[in-house]
Amino acid sequence: MKKCVLSVFCVLAGFILTVSLTTPAFALEFGARAYYWFPELKSDLRLDASGSAGTEFNLKDTFDLSNKGIPSVEAYAGIGKHHFSLMYTEVKYSGTQTLSSPINFGGKAYNGNVSGDFNFRMIDAEYQIDLLNFENLLAGFSIGAIGKVKYFEGEAKLSNATLGETAQSFRLPIPMVGVGAHLGILANILEARAKFTGMGYSGNYIYEGLADISVTPFPFVDIHGGYRVIGVRVDNVSDVTAKTTFQGPFVALTIGW
Repeated sequence: MKKCVLSVFCVLAGFILTVSLTTPAFALEFGARAYYWFPELKSDLRLDASGSAGTEFNLKDTFDLSNKGIPSVEAYAGIGKHHFSLMYTEVKYSGTQTLSSPINFGGKAYNGNVSGDFNFRMIDAEYQIDLLNFENLLAGFSIGAIGKVKYFEGEAKLSNATLGETAQSFRLPIPMVGVGAHLGILANILEARAKFTGMGYSGNYIYEGLADISVTPFPFVDIHGGYRVIGVRVDNVSDVTAKTTFQGPFVALTIGW
């Protein structure tokens, strides 16, 4: 995971440097953003084994998982109409329940008192180019095209005293495309943004949407409030079939120049 983050960061840094050297002089922006997200989890999961279908079950209901706050961190930079960002999100859920009916998971029939651990990690390397930029409309309005790669990694694990532990992970580097918009409402004090990206192929899909309003109480500091949704469908990848949605409000703090 650390090597993957470093590799993506190096590629992104190289791309920013290349554009900066080949683009006429524009104002440079850069900074960091910290999110705290409060999503509701909805997820159905199945793990097959050697051609034998597993039992599909709802993670939240089966293991009585509680919704939890999720931190994310993002670094960004902009050169004129070019905008770049690198974002990392990780979430872990765990619970122990006495099952009312067995779950066939990776070829083992788990029953009785069973523990479940479910982990998700996402790295987003994103590039946006402004296609329309109306600087004189209100305090500024722009619409851009987005291209990004989302590295999505998940791990599911069940265990009990009788059968021991069964774990399975999957990894998906997914190219995504979409659109983003930015609206200045009150000079550089109040702003709004929204973006949506997605991709689907071979029974798999992923989509992500984000919208927020930010206020700038002090120079170089923005406070955000918004809503984020991520939907993922994995169809028999490494014997894993899953449909997962995270959606809910978030707050964020940006320090940038």
